[in-house]
Amino acid sequence: MHRFTTALVGLALIPSASLSAQTLRSKVSDLFRFGECGEALCLQVNAAVHGLHYVPSASVASGAILDFFTRAIGLSVSSIPISSSSSGIAFSFGGGAPVQTSVSSGPIFAERSQTLGRNRMLVGGNVTAMSFKTFRGLPLDEMVFNFPHQNVGNPTYGDPDFENDVIQVRAKLDLSLLVTTVFVNYGLLDNVDVAVAIPFVRTSLSGESFGEVLPFGATTPHFFGTPGAQSLTATGSTEGSSVGVGDLAARVKIGLVQGDSSGFALFGDARLPTGDEEEFLGAGDWSMRALAIYSARHGGFSPHVNAGAVIRGGDRNNGLLATVGFDQLISRAFTLAIDAIGEYQLSDNEVDIPEPVQITAPFARTVVPTNLPGAKDHLVHTAIGVRYSRPNGLAALVNALIPIKAGSLQPRVAWTAGLEFSF
Repeated sequence: MHRFTTALVGLALIPSASLSAQTLRSKVSDLFRFGECGEALCLQVNAAVHGLHYVPSASVASGAILDFFTRAIGLSVSSIPISSSSSGIAFSFGGGAPVQTSVSSGPIFAERSQTLGRNRMLVGGNVTAMSFKTFRGLPLDEMVFNFPHQNVGNPTYGDPDFENDVIQVRAKLDLSLLVTTVFVNYGLLDNVDVAVAIPFVRTSLSGESFGEVLPFGATTPHFFGTPGAQSLTATGSTEGSSVGVGDLAARVKIGLVQGDSSGFALFGDARLPTGDEEEFLGAGDWSMRALAIYSARHGGFSPHVNAGAVIRGGDRNNGLLATVGFDQLISRAFTLAIDAIGEYQLSDNEVDIPEPVQITAPFARTVVPTNLPGAKDHLVHTAIGVRYSRPNGLAALVNALIPIKAGSLQPRVAWTAGLEFSF
């Protein structure tokens, strides 16, 4: 136990750090940087006459994608579910005598109304691994960005003809997370539990891009490269990883009513912005969840409902939360837990998709800046897991979290495995 505690303290003292000097946020910009000229898109033109008139367009677009992914990754990291705040066979202590209020060992990510009981503890840790595959349903290997030229000639956009030239960048991005969360839950009173959870995050990023100048006419002044090596196409790439402490969570559960077969409780969860947003380790701002909990028991079958809201700091979106599911005792040692976990976005997207650009000469045409969807980030996941419990309070769990509604950044599946000990 002493060695375990010492190791945890050592991990907590490790500063958040990228494995290279450049932050992961800035590395996303490398997908829009081709060549060695130090400019976004790195075009070879006669700057004294023409100028680098795609650079502002590239800066706006790369800034937009940075905002998209920084926020989405940060929220994904800070929203990874933590194990239920009470597990194992639960008891109430009315009249000084313990009364069993559960048969199964409880849900995995949902909350039930039972509390741990005064001076009881639940300690443990879990590991969640995921590799993001889609953004609002769009595969991350099919992203397209179109950079229109600035209107620098006559007042009519598209005159001269080279203002119709478009640079198209097709980007592929691989993002993966490995989150190890250590938690301690303590029964402050018979009906009040408090808890803290510390996540340790490793984020890995890699990507590649293909840029192409799409000339409008037979000739164009726009090329990638350097003198003597001009080309209408170019490639870019990026790679990096970071490790560090994520967003800490403080939790409290208050049992309101607990009978032999059903109960009500309130649950609160605060996430603190301790993870480095620039390294994709956290959301970059605080968030708070408040839930009302109902759970029941019918033999070995225990349904539960969680409903509430999440409020996020800064200009991040708030949402309504709902979880509906059950845990079913399969045998003395095994419990099956199934849940539907949803979030409904309340406000409009704080980061907007860039608007289409209208070019008027020599004829009207529209340039769509990106194929990234502009839909709201309503989320629905299915959680399917199994707990294995021992009479001595030791328990193990494994769970698959599967998105069933496209929203924000999503993996195909997020796997979680963990160990817990209650005493």
